[in-house]
Amino acid sequence: MVWRGEWAALGAALLWASMSRIYVGWGKTFAPLLLNWLKGVLALGMFALTLGWRGEGWPPVGGWPLLGLALSGVLGIGVGDTAFFAALNSLGVQRTLLMDSLSPMLVTLLAWATLGEGIQAGQLGGMGLTVTGVVLVVTERPVSIRERFHLWPGLGWGGIFALSQAAGVVLSRWALVDSPITPLWSTTIRLLAGVLVLGLGVNRPVCRPGWQALRQQPAWLWSLTGTAFLSTYVGIWLQQTALKWAPAGIAQTLSSTSPLFALGLARGAGERVSRRAWWGVGIALAGCWWLFQG
Repeated sequence: MVWRGEWAALGAALLWASMSRIYVGWGKTFAPLLLNWLKGVLALGMFALTLGWRGEGWPPVGGWPLLGLALSGVLGIGVGDTAFFAALNSLGVQRTLLMDSLSPMLVTLLAWATLGEGIQAGQLGGMGLTVTGVVLVVTERPVSIRERFHLWPGLGWGGIFALSQAAGVVLSRWALVDSPITPLWSTTIRLLAGVLVLGLGVNRPVCRPGWQALRQQPAWLWSLTGTAFLSTYVGIWLQQTALKWAPAGIAQTLSSTSPLFALGLARGAGERVSRRAWWGVGIALAGCWWLFQG
């Protein structure tokens, strides 16, 4: 049980890096909002079955902690994950995941602004390193006209993704600390809130090609179920376990190592990874680590 929060965070990072390589290929078929809603609904069914199998009744929690988890789900899952899929379509896996390394810095700033937590000089240095690493990678010369055209919109979506994730982390940590709620229930509540908000937009015209693809090729549903199981069911459960048993800063820093795993997976698949990308990711992750040592 030692370091269970830290190991859970690293496991979540590895899963998200692996699944992102699959999701980026689905952006041509499914709109980000629909893709996010589908994986959320599928994963929510899995969590409901798990709660029933384990016999876990409604946790003895309500009021502000419950509201905090619901808001965390709306921001982190409803808004953040949708922005993540939109960024994947424009930036690709490596750059999009690297944007998540801004989340620890944003967590610190949000905690300072909302909870009155102080910021040390060392933390400012960590923020500077993180931003430097991100800038190194995202400003690397695009290799195609399409990448140049989609770079700035992708950075906008990536920024929304990072900020939403940070807000979700702060709200989750606030709700989970000194609370009897289990990571399984907190994950289910967050996911339910996110799915309900996303459901308001799944009938928009932009989502119709995805619905048509599901009707014409039911096999899509099996693929979506598998990825939802790994990326959402297992991934978010691991994230909530990390936030339950590790300090928020450490949990978010380790969860943000997805870019490093993404580079390793790309290299293992025989793809070209520039030296600048390795340096940028390394600097950004060093900044994340330094941020929570200050």
